[in-house]
Amino acid sequence: MDDCQDMTSRDVASPAQAAPPKTAAPLAAAELRRIRITAIIVAFALFMQNMDSTVIATALPTMANAFGVEPVRMNVALTSYLLSLAVFIPSSGWMADRFGARNVFRIAIAVFTLTSVLCGSAGNLPELVVFRVLQGMGGAMMVPVGRLLLLRNVPKSELVAAMAWLTTPALIGPVLGPPLGGFITTYFSWRWVFDINVPIGIVGILLVTVFVHDVREPNETPFDWIGFALSGISLSCLMFGLETGGRGVISVGVPATALGIGVAAALGYAVHARGHPAPLIDFTLVRYRTFQVSVTAGTVFRIGVGALPFLMPMMLQLTFGRSAVQSGLITFASSAGALVMKPVSTRALRWFGFRDTLLYNGALAAALLGVCAAFRPSWPVFALYVILLAGGFFRSLQFTAYNALAYGEIPRARMSAATSLYSTLQQVSLTLGVAIAAATLTITMALSGHSEPQLSDFSLSFVVVALISLAACPLSFSMPRDAAADVTGHRVRN
Repeated sequence: MDDCQDMTSRDVASPAQAAPPKTAAPLAAAELRRIRITAIIVAFALFMQNMDSTVIATALPTMANAFGVEPVRMNVALTSYLLSLAVFIPSSGWMADRFGARNVFRIAIAVFTLTSVLCGSAGNLPELVVFRVLQGMGGAMMVPVGRLLLLRNVPKSELVAAMAWLTTPALIGPVLGPPLGGFITTYFSWRWVFDINVPIGIVGILLVTVFVHDVREPNETPFDWIGFALSGISLSCLMFGLETGGRGVISVGVPATALGIGVAAALGYAVHARGHPAPLIDFTLVRYRTFQVSVTAGTVFRIGVGALPFLMPMMLQLTFGRSAVQSGLITFASSAGALVMKPVSTRALRWFGFRDTLLYNGALAAALLGVCAAFRPSWPVFALYVILLAGGFFRSLQFTAYNALAYGEIPRARMSAATSLYSTLQQVSLTLGVAIAAATLTITMALSGHSEPQLSDFSLSFVVVALISLAACPLSFSMPRDAAADVTGHRVRN
């Protein structure tokens, strides 16, 4: 029987019920340096993956011209990668336990780098799609296994600081990608947007080999092939339906059918997982309170925030008259806010704790996302920068808190299962954000009778996604004020 189904009261007790956290012994300087190097290496892998997805989007029209196809058909170059991620991310935890997290992480970087070169050499759209699927296999192993390596090398006292390193590139990649992709495509060649991954990948492999220790857990359980098939069908169909629904690129019946199949496969997986001793995606992990809050509230928050990289560049280009490069430089302000946050996150969480941070900081982040609805072409650029900078700061702190909270109570032996589930839900929530933003924009245009999106349509879309993010805040009340205090060092003040 799954060990979570037999958890003792000690396993699930909240920190409020447990003994006060003991002060951890100071880490040696060499050990602390190695931990930070590990965090930076994993962060660069995350940055490479996130930037790759957005830098390509800017180059799609030029790539369509090179392949001699309609630009709308190039959407498959994005969806094929996302579908591959959805299928293979759930298996990352089992792979890391069986073959070693460092080995899998190193191979994943190599696969991602090699397939990037293949994508840049593609002579037609079908070739590109095949290479993007292979690239997605590398990406599916790279980020979750990298996070697992970090979790197994970092003591809880350093978890918040380490997660801040992961959060920053997650926010920088999507906003740096569009202007970089536009610059490379305009002044060099669209093929170079894939080749920029090569030096990053080579350096990453060398750094992993030299600096990262391989810490693995024994795993003799057989691979859950039925769960892999059901979860793969469910996630790929759901992702495909969400990505293509409401965009008018294919018949409306196709996304609807895909969503129906996805839901049916998900129900089938739920039945299968209940009777399997080691299911591929283990939903019993939500019995840990901090993981449950991080998953539920974090998913809702990411749905709203995930719409920003989709809505903001489009609004600036279509209604403000900005070029792709200009809009990218404006939205880059949010990543600057993320950089400012990193040294603040540890102190903020130590002072306020997880619960109060997720409540009040989440409300501020959602409010600043909603302020984007008021943006107008007459506003000075400086005002846009200030709001996006502040929004990036509070969003990054929120992501850092969710990421650290998720693993606060998870036993070491279950870290691989937790990273697989958490990474899968992250991918789905960000896709949901884009899908909801696109659907809201489409519905608003239809109600207003606009053939092209207008500023008022974007304003309403920003209000909707901000309200979704705001809805995550009350979910933190299910935790005590000193939840996971051993991670933050927070002490409740009377």
